[in-house]
Amino acid sequence: MAEIKVPELAESITEGTIAQWLKKKGDQVAKGEYVLELETDKVNVEIISDYDGVLTELLAEEGDTVKVGEAIAIVGEQGSAGSEQNTAEAGRETESPDEPAGGSSEAKKTDTSISGDQSGAEEAGERIIASPAARKLAREKGIDLSKVTSQDPLGRVRKQDVESFTPGQGNVQSPAGEKASQKPAGEKAAAPKAAPAGNSADDSRVERIKMSRRRQTIANRLVEVQQTAAMLTTFNEVDMTAVMELRKKWKDRFYEENDVRLGFMSFFTKAVVAALKKTPYLNAEIQGDEIVLKKFYDIGVAVAADEGLVVPVIRDADRKNFAEIENDINELAEKARTNKLSLKDLQGGSFTITNGGVFGSLLSTPIINGPQVGILGMHTIQLRPVAIDKDRMENRPMMYIALSYDHRIVDGKEAVTFLKRIKELMEDPESLLLQG
Repeated sequence: MAEIKVPELAESITEGTIAQWLKKKGDQVAKGEYVLELETDKVNVEIISDYDGVLTELLAEEGDTVKVGEAIAIVGEQGSAGSEQNTAEAGRETESPDEPAGGSSEAKKTDTSISGDQSGAEEAGERIIASPAARKLAREKGIDLSKVTSQDPLGRVRKQDVESFTPGQGNVQSPAGEKASQKPAGEKAAAPKAAPAGNSADDSRVERIKMSRRRQTIANRLVEVQQTAAMLTTFNEVDMTAVMELRKKWKDRFYEENDVRLGFMSFFTKAVVAALKKTPYLNAEIQGDEIVLKKFYDIGVAVAADEGLVVPVIRDADRKNFAEIENDINELAEKARTNKLSLKDLQGGSFTITNGGVFGSLLSTPIINGPQVGILGMHTIQLRPVAIDKDRMENRPMMYIALSYDHRIVDGKEAVTFLKRIKELMEDPESLLLQG
């Protein structure tokens, strides 16, 4: 007998929530094989078994919070125990086909389908490979699993795939897993039942959704920053004419030589590094009664993912050229969209950039990504009349930029100097080539 324990994940992560078991009680497991998916504050990680044998006992259920070092399953010696248990479970499948996820016949058939063991009477297109957690959530939301696109390389539909799915007008499953009856034209299918709404007069008008662990962490940290930091925001605006002309002139050649498109983020990243070198207290953090000045430039880039905002980090941005920065940004953004970010991608970071402009934001006051002490907010580019001199006005592509900073160690003079330096570099982008 051996225990599967929650391994050390990262210095700042001490616990996680079991998102889904990839193996069930009685299954054979091999050393190095994934047995469950654990949702942490930052990313989802898959936990492996360090032993060969039979999964004889699950010590925690999906949705339970478990700590690093805690035993979560028992692996016994290989033998007949697993097959005997599976036989018993198979018998129960016939007796109670509508049993909830985790012990349902549907979930067990799914595990069989993964190994390709399908009944000849079933059509391949009707067999949906999905985790028990995904099936349970799909039943609760009335989602047809055949409509859900899987991000898993093996095609297995997981809980996060169902969470990010937006139902169309296709087939809708009832809570029992069966297709809802067809409605006459003009009528809508009945909405899934909402959770009780306390004293609400009409419970059907509200829906209660449990916050994911990541969303809870984001909420707690944002509140914590606002309660502990002396946060202040200052603004400036940038004439983007020169950057846009430079991009237009070099974009084709840049793409041909680097196989990546030249975007605005690489310009802003290089400008931020140059400005941080001039105002080093914005590249720092507070630890107790000490100020820790960082001599490296790991720039976090905020990315909006389905499960919440994440901030992957571009390492040593001061040592990278425009193409390398654009490559890093594209790779990290793709990882965020497909839920493939690792803890290493998110750890550290000395300063953060967030671009609300991609969603059309004209102006905002971004919240610091603690324990950092500064964050730059980019916004949408908008044509606005600008005074060229006393006699001339021109419509120019303008962008508001915002710097939120911790006033405990960053004074107003440094904050304004930082933003002014960003403005100067972006309005003379060729000068960025001279920045180390």
